[in-house]
Amino acid sequence: MATLTIRNLDPAVKDRLRVRAAEHGQSMEAEARAILQAAVSENRPRTGRELYQRIRKRFEAIGGVELDIPKRDEYPDPPKFD
Repeated sequence: MATLTIRNLDPAVKDRLRVRAAEHGQSMEAEARAILQAAVSENRPRTGRELYQRIRKRFEAIGGVELDIPKRDEYPDPPKFD
């Protein structure tokens, strides 16, 4: 296993990491490992294009989804104070 040293970490970030680790019932080191693992996971879309492709693939089986786009007025009617 490799060792990683993080220098010049903002104390506020360290405090938030400590609180988050406590909420998950683990050490700060374990919490940092979990955050890093999730951030570099191969299962996450890396770009907006990849996210688009995953969403499209999910809806292809049902033939896609068509949404009616409501007409927008240039300016809405002002409120009436009668």
